[in-house]
Amino acid sequence: MLDVQAISKSFGDRVVLRDMSMRVHTGEVVAFLGANGSGKSTTLRAVNGLIEADSGDIVIAGVRLNEASAQRRAAARRTAATVFQKIHLVQRRTALQNVCAGGFSRLPGWRSLPPLFPRDLREEAMACLDRVGLADRAHDRAGSLSGGQQQRVAIARALCQRPRMILADEPVSALDPKAADDVMQLLHELAVEEGLGVAAVLHQPHLARSYAHRVIGLRGGGLVFDAPTDEIDDAELASLYL
Repeated sequence: MLDVQAISKSFGDRVVLRDMSMRVHTGEVVAFLGANGSGKSTTLRAVNGLIEADSGDIVIAGVRLNEASAQRRAAARRTAATVFQKIHLVQRRTALQNVCAGGFSRLPGWRSLPPLFPRDLREEAMACLDRVGLADRAHDRAGSLSGGQQQRVAIARALCQRPRMILADEPVSALDPKAADDVMQLLHELAVEEGLGVAAVLHQPHLARSYAHRVIGLRGGGLVFDAPTDEIDDAELASLYL
């Protein structure tokens, strides 16, 4: 689903990624662990196009981005939906309206979010809310929901994008432990049951152990290890934060 090939990125004299390579397959959760500034979020931002890598290449759904036209590059990146630490819901809109926004790119000629989306998109959005367990809150304003519920709405919005992969950049950092477990369990289920690839930046090694199939450890912008979760010991995890 995703093949990152030796990408590097610097901001001025500061190197934040150094020859980073990794893969995410369909049906698996890959957790990124490392201290602040280790390059975890920068890797995902290079994948979703928020920044451009200085060198290397990225292949999404079989499309090599460096060689693709702008149109094909944009289409490939749309197959990877992003869920952020800051949830970015429109607080005054309902949960359903926020999820409908995930399908906005499929509405030709529309330049702003309408007060009423087309019926077929509303039905699809409702199915996405049902998938994350919030169909009963569809008509509640996003601002009235708890943090964990809002993050699940954000995941439903990502599903309404019809992705093949979810990039989750610190999706549980602002949540309490129970809500964090619920969100990670949901991402795990989406990978296993829906065949999505999930790449999740985390600050909680115990969540990576519980819900990830593979863990990628970074330090100082470089890859330290990339291994199945059950093959990584506590000493290896601790070395990321020295």
